[in-house]
Amino acid sequence: VTLAQGDLLLHLTYWLLVPFCQLEIKMTDEITHQDDHDPFDPTKIPQLRMIEINNQVKELQTIIRDRETTRSDFVFCADRLIRLVVEEGLNQLPHETTDVTTPTDQVYHGLKFGNANCGVSIMRSGEAMERGLRDCCSSIRIGKILIRYNEDSEEPMVYYAKFPPDVSKRKVLLMYPLLNTGQTAIAAIRTLINHSVLEDNIIFLNLFATPESISAIVKQYPKITILSSEVDQICPNYFGQKYFGSE
Repeated sequence: VTLAQGDLLLHLTYWLLVPFCQLEIKMTDEITHQDDHDPFDPTKIPQLRMIEINNQVKELQTIIRDRETTRSDFVFCADRLIRLVVEEGLNQLPHETTDVTTPTDQVYHGLKFGNANCGVSIMRSGEAMERGLRDCCSSIRIGKILIRYNEDSEEPMVYYAKFPPDVSKRKVLLMYPLLNTGQTAIAAIRTLINHSVLEDNIIFLNLFATPESISAIVKQYPKITILSSEVDQICPNYFGQKYFGSE
């Protein structure tokens, strides 16, 4: 093969491969472009409801995530955020109209919640949300679930569960501030269902969740309602330790 023939073969090979290289680059760009513009959209998950995100809420979330935040400020802001989530959770409960008489003998047409409601906290982090629920409903009954991961199977195991005797007839506000993988929540929901609680009677109150955890829960329990303040890839897993001072 002469030098001229070698140059000709090189040019032919180049022009034959260019279209395939361009196609591969175009396909890669399209995939990258699609990934960059395909964020988690809470509005596409009907089971997920978010509290209204305003500047106040965003500041609370920022302080909670800031590593320079003192524990006292952390607890103060966490309690405020919990209260907002709990109050919105109460809005999801059934209610009925009622008439009352005012001190000036006027009839006021109002609302009242049913008595068949209760709270359940997933220990220990979920206990941080009990005070917020008590502040809104002083007489509400609260159950508890203790879940730990089995060291051998690495699966969540329920070690303790105590509910009101008639929990199967109640709407349940299930409380846990963090959803990282969603497996702890799924184990808690399964426990409630095993106690004859209807799936659509469970309202999960949460502060921070990852997209993966939300998807895992609604895939397994599509009738549940989840209420959160934020869905983000990074979950503040230190929440319980810093809230209870066990860092």
